[in-house]
Amino acid sequence: MKAVAYYQNLPVAHAESLLDVTLPEPTPGDYDLLVEVKAVSVNPVDYKVRRGMAPAAGEARVIGWDAAGVVRAVGSKVSRFQPGDRVWYAGDLLRAGSNSELQIVDERIVGHMPKSLDFARAAALPLTTITAWELLFDRLQVLSNDAASGKSILVVGAAGGVGSILVQLARQLTGLTIVGTASRAETQAWVKDLGAHHVIDHSKPLADELRRIGLPQVDYIAGLNQTDKHFVQMAEAIAPQGRISLIDEPETMDVGLLKRKSVSLHWEFMYTRSMFQTADMAKQHELLNRVAALVDAGTIKTTVAEHFGTINAANLKRAHALLEGGTAKGKIVLEGF
Repeated sequence: MKAVAYYQNLPVAHAESLLDVTLPEPTPGDYDLLVEVKAVSVNPVDYKVRRGMAPAAGEARVIGWDAAGVVRAVGSKVSRFQPGDRVWYAGDLLRAGSNSELQIVDERIVGHMPKSLDFARAAALPLTTITAWELLFDRLQVLSNDAASGKSILVVGAAGGVGSILVQLARQLTGLTIVGTASRAETQAWVKDLGAHHVIDHSKPLADELRRIGLPQVDYIAGLNQTDKHFVQMAEAIAPQGRISLIDEPETMDVGLLKRKSVSLHWEFMYTRSMFQTADMAKQHELLNRVAALVDAGTIKTTVAEHFGTINAANLKRAHALLEGGTAKGKIVLEGF
């Protein structure tokens, strides 16, 4: 089968940072689906793994953790799917990724694809949707309701992949007042269009920007990028007994700043359930199905920003380079081999 892989950790500009390769077709285990990958999207985890996780000597590592495709075969104990089903998923960090014609994935972390989307638009959503959903409802423990709660959330980095779906989920499923951050006119307009009540500039002090819009404190903060830069401001802006959840990897962070306000800090890592085979692993299957219904109802929209063409090494390098530059809006998708 065709795939895109790497053999060693190299800068994206290097000729061999990603390569077009041919690999044997995988065989599904008892609870696995064998999926014919139709489209993928690219996330920061892709370039982080490419740069920092070396495969065994002489082995090719296939990355990619967002896919939409068609089930070709199922394992002997699979109960949720059958061949021919259209599916979407983010996969498992410990298994081969989606940048290949065929992929093995556990049925418990796969959802039925929205009927209203094509493969490319569907592939933009799984990883960011799972991350945003778990951050909002599992980590921050926001209540899903239709009534105004009087509470507020600050989404730092709201124009990126996770922010683009988190803003929508918060607007459609909660009563929170949503403040998104973005630094360029283009990305500020994008965040506003997704449903944020306010958009502030994260190139300026966050606490000052919140005071400018008449909201000096927020009850929740979703820190999606550059937490090193923003954490002091987050600590100032969070309300007493508030909650902060992060998805990035700050090198330094003084959590002591949260003590006097009794603020709780939570990490969100969407691979935890699959990595540790947790008892509630199938919650990712359930939430993907629920979001598919929201998409088909017109409540949630895809976050595709750019289509980079077919799935090959050259196009994936372009996508990695754009994400590494930190200026991407929404999601980058690729389709077909």
